[in-house]
Amino acid sequence: MKPIHGIFVALFALLATTAWTAPAHSFGLSGAGIRLGTTDAEDADASLSGGAHLEFEQPGSRVHLMPSVLFWSNSGLSDVNPNFDLYYHFAPAGRVSPYVGAGAAVHMYSADGPGDPGTDLGLNLFGGALFPMGSSRLFAELRYSATDLSQTSLFGGLTFPIAH
Repeated sequence: MKPIHGIFVALFALLATTAWTAPAHSFGLSGAGIRLGTTDAEDADASLSGGAHLEFEQPGSRVHLMPSVLFWSNSGLSDVNPNFDLYYHFAPAGRVSPYVGAGAAVHMYSADGPGDPGTDLGLNLFGGALFPMGSSRLFAELRYSATDLSQTSLFGGLTFPIAH
């Protein structure tokens, strides 16, 4: 891992420990969704990308836990990456709100990727905006993944509510 990645991981760990206000068992499944967009990986052309996510939240909290799986492929190079992200939205639920977040990922590259083929740990930094739409939420997100093959992605998506 590059030295700058270690600094980002340490900052994320500090953020996560200071933002944690309740035991993990109080977070319940609140939504599931899809995302589509474009990913521009270092030393590769931009490609169509997509994925799915779950959202867990504590009632009344603005902190969400969001495990997800993302995928992109371009010219023989592909990446499947499970993520575990945490994000914070600034406005109360039901209103348009900006959000910021960070998380960890495991990147599993095809035969043409780093390590031929291989896996790589990564750090996710992202931000965007939530747009309420009835009981669902639209979102637009800009995401940076710091790995051996760094990636910048622009996503749009929809999260459907699940009562908990």
